[in-house]
Amino acid sequence: MDAGMGSEIDEKAVRIELARLRQEHRDLDMAIDAMAGTGRADALQMQRLKKKKLALKDRITTLEDRLLPDIIA
Repeated sequence: MDAGMGSEIDEKAVRIELARLRQEHRDLDMAIDAMAGTGRADALQMQRLKKKKLALKDRITTLEDRLLPDIIA
């Protein structure tokens, strides 16, 4: 296997992981909105969901940066 093919496989894996993380991020967003909409949201649970959502966003950003490296470095 040549180096080019390996990087294609890596990029595909990153794209698949990005899609999964983005879906999980959207799901958390909907869960947070639903909890907030009930008016009886558990503050601690909301805080945990928001923290997890933020961690997902950080991971998404890291993976996006791997796919699109900053050319103006």
